[in-house]
Amino acid sequence: MTARMTASASTPNRPTPNSLLALAFPADPQISPDGQRVAFVLSRIEEEDPLKPDAAFARPRYKSHIWLSDGGSARAFTAGEGRDTSPRWSPDGTHLAFVRDAGGAGGQLYVLPLAGGEARRVTTLKHAVQNVQWSPDGRFLSFLSLGDDEDRRDERGEPRVITAPRYRFNGEDWLPVRPARMWRLDVASGALTEWHAPAVAISAYAWRPDSQGVLFVSAQDDLRAAYWQQEVWDLPLDGAPAQRTRWNSAITAVVPHPDGERFALVGRPDGQGNTEHTHLYLVGADGDATRLDAGHDHPVGNAVGGDCHVGAMPERPVWLDDTTLLFSSTVRGSCGLFRATVDGTVTPHDHRPDGVIAAFTAVPGGVALLRERADVFPEVELNGVAVTDLNARLPFPARAPQRVTFPTPLGEGEGWVLLPEGDGAVPALLNIHGGPHTDYGHAFTHEFQLLAAQGYGVCYSNPRGSVGYGQAWVDAIHGCWGSVDADDLLAFFDACLDRVPRLDRERTAVMGGSYGGFMTNWLTAHTTRFHAAITDRSICNLLSFAGTSDIGLRFWHDELGLNAWRRADTPALWDMSPLQYVENVRTPTLIVHSALDHRCPVEQAEQWYAALVQLGVPTRFVRFPGENHELSRSGRPDRRIRRLQETLDWLDRWLGTAPTAS
Repeated sequence: MTARMTASASTPNRPTPNSLLALAFPADPQISPDGQRVAFVLSRIEEEDPLKPDAAFARPRYKSHIWLSDGGSARAFTAGEGRDTSPRWSPDGTHLAFVRDAGGAGGQLYVLPLAGGEARRVTTLKHAVQNVQWSPDGRFLSFLSLGDDEDRRDERGEPRVITAPRYRFNGEDWLPVRPARMWRLDVASGALTEWHAPAVAISAYAWRPDSQGVLFVSAQDDLRAAYWQQEVWDLPLDGAPAQRTRWNSAITAVVPHPDGERFALVGRPDGQGNTEHTHLYLVGADGDATRLDAGHDHPVGNAVGGDCHVGAMPERPVWLDDTTLLFSSTVRGSCGLFRATVDGTVTPHDHRPDGVIAAFTAVPGGVALLRERADVFPEVELNGVAVTDLNARLPFPARAPQRVTFPTPLGEGEGWVLLPEGDGAVPALLNIHGGPHTDYGHAFTHEFQLLAAQGYGVCYSNPRGSVGYGQAWVDAIHGCWGSVDADDLLAFFDACLDRVPRLDRERTAVMGGSYGGFMTNWLTAHTTRFHAAITDRSICNLLSFAGTSDIGLRFWHDELGLNAWRRADTPALWDMSPLQYVENVRTPTLIVHSALDHRCPVEQAEQWYAALVQLGVPTRFVRFPGENHELSRSGRPDRRIRRLQETLDWLDRWLGTAPTAS
């Protein structure tokens, strides 16, 4: 084991931002074909080069290895200085394929025998291997990769000639000239074939049960892709792909039925906007689709936010038999597993209202998953038994929140308050989630635990627009951001202040990221009740967002029913822009943003900062290089730590005992 970074600045009862360094993050639990074993990824934070540590300039980085369990305590299966990810069992359970990134070109594909021996590298491409899958007969390994493409335009100082509707994407930066191709490796011979070169990027795929090809998700052209108008295609081992659907809307997963003719998909129906839940459908050989979860008024998949998910979180539905599909779903502040039958009946399979299943894989004989709770760190489970003890290794005691409800015209809303130890008065923080169609709830959130341990009361809730509370709850903010959602947030915060005596209403702050950053800007432009604000990866100008965000071409149309390039709609978009009301802001504001955030581009932060500076509002702008929209959840460890420290420093300055002078 290499030398680990340690949370030396933490104490057992008072975590600091550096306590992040002591955490180990589980991801990508993969069930074995017989259902009796699990392989998963465990990521730790260690020095980039443990042989050359620099005490004056630490370089903590994520390092990942594959771990295994047969029902007992998990053990490390791979080792080394690189990052090992994407474990995939061979259908006979004798080999494990995985991706190893040892620096340089990115992750390459390896195969390792379970009985012992060395890992064998089977690809030598210039670009990384992604989305690895075995064919059901074990003959092939398939994956997506850019192969040996080279793009040296920036290096040579050449201009980029842009003709595609989308040319940058969050987490990828510049999109490649050609999308990743589908590759096929003959495991026995080692022959590698470029199987299919799609005109538009493939977002998901799955092998047909007869191993004669795959079903994949893509769009007919780049413009439709920009509008999330996707289809399912059938790609045989030999020959051209054939389109199987006329879906014309977002599809997030495809799951071939055991009969080889039908398939399930997760997506939204044509004509429905961004507020529509993702649903589960069965598509027949004739292309007709039947919704399988019509009586289940909750979205498919996990939407409960947390910040301890580093790596892949699989949640593609699984056929347990010819009639039953296992899937995950967000219900209020929780996420569990449910069964849907082909006749449309949905029943709970493994759902705890106070917990979150963040990822799962399954076969008819077993389930592997990640389970967590607001006060319990994520653990890997195999068939209901935890095979990790990561929560016991936390460098601080995790605290449990208390539930606070608030009234709305659609029924009772809920949220939570996480308090420090003791009984003294503490500043109150209103924390707002992103999305807006995501969810706060029972996921473990290191940042909330840190803020509470440092002496703050953290208040977080699910206002109208959040998922998990039914379709009507989500639809309530279609076309009207900054209305009933703002009402709910303030009603919840007032309920917290009224019912939790320790919260000090004279020391309050509002904070949030993405849509939560938008709402932070909106609230400080419409009320002066907060004594400090932290706006993270925010939006302030809906008009400029439309032309700069990687989802801007379609987002306001889907989300608000408005088009930024239609003159009749621009007044409504401007009316929902916090920037129009910025002259009313008096709240000292910390602005946090990442330079490579293409979801909520950094120009949004720059506009907000310029306005606050000219208005004389106490402002600090922290701009992170090399990071994207995911900084707070999976960004580089040292940058995540700096972000947390900036947050604490700002709160201490305006709500605590630190000096308030500039």
